[in-house]
Amino acid sequence: MTATQSTLDALYAARVTAGELTPDSCQRVAVKLLQSVLDRLAAPQTNSDSGLARRLLARFRPPPPLRGVYLWGDVGRGKTMLMDMFFEAAPIENKRRAHFHAFMADTHERLHLARRDAANGDVDPVAQVAADIASETRLLCFDEFAVNDVADASILARLFTHLIEAGVIVVATSNVEPSRLYEGGRNRDLFLPFIALLQSRLDIKRLDAPKDFRTEKGRVGDVYFTPLGVAASTALDHLFLTLAGVAEGVPATIEVKRRAIFIPQAAGRVVRFGFNDICAQPLSAGDYLALTQHYDSWMVDNIPVLTADQRNEARRLITLIDVLYEAQVLLAISAAAEPAALYMAPGGAEAHDFARAVSRLTEMRTRGWVENTPVGATLMASTYSP
Repeated sequence: MTATQSTLDALYAARVTAGELTPDSCQRVAVKLLQSVLDRLAAPQTNSDSGLARRLLARFRPPPPLRGVYLWGDVGRGKTMLMDMFFEAAPIENKRRAHFHAFMADTHERLHLARRDAANGDVDPVAQVAADIASETRLLCFDEFAVNDVADASILARLFTHLIEAGVIVVATSNVEPSRLYEGGRNRDLFLPFIALLQSRLDIKRLDAPKDFRTEKGRVGDVYFTPLGVAASTALDHLFLTLAGVAEGVPATIEVKRRAIFIPQAAGRVVRFGFNDICAQPLSAGDYLALTQHYDSWMVDNIPVLTADQRNEARRLITLIDVLYEAQVLLAISAAAEPAALYMAPGGAEAHDFARAVSRLTEMRTRGWVENTPVGATLMASTYSP
């Protein structure tokens, strides 16, 4: 057993022994898959003792790209936790870990610049961007791999073909198996080569523990207020005063790609939106990401129970929670119902993905989550239930 493998095994075992993790056989299989990637990453890239014939063969017939790993399963099964353990243990410097939203926002920005650059001539912008990413990164880790945008779907197959051929190793987590990515999307037949690429180049493992481990992380605290009404609004008012030092913020705007995003209330690193301000407007993951660069304490008022004809608002709420969760910010909200009852739709991609939002909202209410936010100490000292 290598030192790298021992480190990952030992880390997982230690967390189980400490009671931080519940023993799970599927997670142990996933750990072994991830260990195999770590071992290959740690292996020497060349062998100075190889004979002349072997070196010549390697020159004209390079070894196949290293296989990655795709972990999928229902929310709260430990996918992100395992990937983060793996990423920390990876014995290389040129590695990148990103939420899929953030990666695609960066990719689209790179593509925009590549297309604008007249010096590119006949160079394929997607190939150029892939080459640039590959020059910076040997290991690419994605959290919450999901494709809902036709613009993303249209470039993924070409982008990842170039990345994998360039030797980039991909490790990803997702709530759905590869065959269901972009299910029901426009022109999905053009997306199928990407699915085939994932299935051929990544080891796919489902984590199918019978329960959501996030729901067991700790007791719920005072950052989620339901039902809507005077009590909920007053509670958010008190939180704003505690964190910002003022009773109300002032209106503000930030510019994202030459568009102004309106902020109803801001004070320092604290921001407050109404649900309609943040989820009923044409905002994207990139917009939410930009906002997290300015604010690490968020309040969202008046989240209603959403219905099937509000799928756009539901999708934005899912995306917003994903971004805030990834950024480890404090989120305090007032809502018409508990998380599991906020989206009343019989089916569809949004209904499936909303389960992830429910799980994350549940964790973001726990003492452990609040304590680890940038303002956790302030909030715990003044407002959190003992």
